[in-house]
Amino acid sequence: MEGLTQFLPIIIMFAIFYFLLIRPQQKKAKQRNAMLAALKKGDRIVTIGGMHGTIQELTDDTVTLRIAHNVNVTFDRGAINNVVSSSNEPAKAEKEESK
Repeated sequence: MEGLTQFLPIIIMFAIFYFLLIRPQQKKAKQRNAMLAALKKGDRIVTIGGMHGTIQELTDDTVTLRIAHNVNVTFDRGAINNVVSSSNEPAKAEKEESK
């Protein structure tokens, strides 16, 4: 019993670190992986470096972005920070406006 009371503060500290640091970080990584897996041609995205563009081609490892007329650049898929608008969103907006 005395040995358990000596390790109780360490166990409590580990639980606090898990719920405040480790678990939220794992959740954020899972969301990022889901976002990267859901990328498709026509999505408007922003890279980690701040470059905005539209996805023209996708492979397992790379993404080709159109950043201006006839200007395409290739990035690693992991260099994508977020999706600004999905290629499905404009189609949905057009359908709602026509009603």
